[in-house]
Amino acid sequence: MKQRSLVFLFLINALVLPAQDIPFIKSGQIEQWKQADTDTVWVLNFWATWCAPCVAELPSFEKLHANYADQKVKVVLISTDFKREVETRVKSFVKKKKLKSQVVFMDESNPNNWIDLVSPEWSGAIPATLIISKRKNQYLFFEKQLSYEELETALRSVL
Repeated sequence: MKQRSLVFLFLINALVLPAQDIPFIKSGQIEQWKQADTDTVWVLNFWATWCAPCVAELPSFEKLHANYADQKVKVVLISTDFKREVETRVKSFVKKKKLKSQVVFMDESNPNNWIDLVSPEWSGAIPATLIISKRKNQYLFFEKQLSYEELETALRSVL
């Protein structure tokens, strides 16, 4: 009986835990991150729930977020899923994976209007990552799945 009560309480808690709010951003936000006069280093990862390499590299970004929480490093996971799936698929995915990094949704109907803002080198394939260090005037762009070691090495090079 106790075991059933514990399972029931666990299920109730799982249902009432709030999902991370996922703000919608416009392409202008990328330009703001790139031009912000700050010593914060921005690590922007473009991903989608349906992209296997994207999902595979998310733990690396989560580890980076945790390991650099006490420094001026901000990890932002930018979902490129379909807008109609944000409330259902993306939010439940973020909750299930217990993502702690900030998750936002790119709310632009045509990716061709903002891909070049990220990097002129970007073909549009995901995963893609942009690391911005405005104070050092450095922008590192990767159009591939990154290991934690690759990600941390890139970050350290701009800190």
